[in-house]
Amino acid sequence: MPVPARIVVRPPKRPGSGDYASSVALQLAGPAGRPAREVAEILRKRLAGSPGIDRVEIAGPGFLNFTLGDGALVDLVRQILRQGASFGARPPAMSPSGAVDHSVGVRPDARPRGARETVVAEALARIDATVGSAGGQAPGRDGSDELDGLVARLGSDEARWALLRPAAHDPVRVPERPVQREGNPRFLVQYAYARVRALVRNADDLGFASRPGQVLGNEPGAGPETQPAAVRDLLRDLHSLLATYPSAIEVAARLRAPDRVVRHLEATAEAFFRWHDVCPPLPVGEQKPLAVHRARLALAEAAGTVLANGLRLLGISAPEHL
Repeated sequence: MPVPARIVVRPPKRPGSGDYASSVALQLAGPAGRPAREVAEILRKRLAGSPGIDRVEIAGPGFLNFTLGDGALVDLVRQILRQGASFGARPPAMSPSGAVDHSVGVRPDARPRGARETVVAEALARIDATVGSAGGQAPGRDGSDELDGLVARLGSDEARWALLRPAAHDPVRVPERPVQREGNPRFLVQYAYARVRALVRNADDLGFASRPGQVLGNEPGAGPETQPAAVRDLLRDLHSLLATYPSAIEVAARLRAPDRVVRHLEATAEAFFRWHDVCPPLPVGEQKPLAVHRARLALAEAAGTVLANGLRLLGISAPEHL
């Protein structure tokens, strides 16, 4: 039986349907010659009990809903912090001789370009190199005068964000001046990263460091069952965005669409602040640092790592202070 080339797993649209959902059973039902729910039941039995998965349920005509175990987020945070700047990147391509091929994803391109095309091509060259794609091009700078004018007026970060944020078929809307407030998506993303760095500095002043672990609960030993569903939803949203960052940059490379990275970073920053405001990573008042604070700080650091990596791909700075 042929296996689909791509299996889509995404957060479910309906609350209370687990952490992720997939229609893979519907894809397999036709080639298998079996009802989709029967295929889903076979997959459910195989997947139940897998590392990181707490339970698998079948919904509707054969959708699979996955609820992750508490260890899944801890493992993800450990992975992101361990890989750091390389999180989301594929291993470098190897030449036939076994040496690393640094030319993969970068080719000279002398076509005329405006400011938008120049910035998009630069971002795609970095994205392609990161995911090991052969589609990258080192752009010419025909649009350098136009780009230099925008940078002089808006600053490099705001100019590049304005040019990269719209999808290819959408017009560019260049602001009159840079806006340093949370209503500006570029500022929100950079502010989220700067906030993470401030949390790390403040934790150091309090004498503790991050350690991946259980981020739910305000007291020692408090478990997920004590938390409102809304808090778990906030955590699930942030977990999903951190976990899917590698696939987001792969999609950006495949579709030649760096705006996919932009929007993923915006969603990640928004999810980070929603979670951060409900589950503070630092002790409040006279409270002493607990294991839960170390775990939350580790999650915050993981979010900051993803934000910094994405900003780097776009050629936009990740400032320590704002």
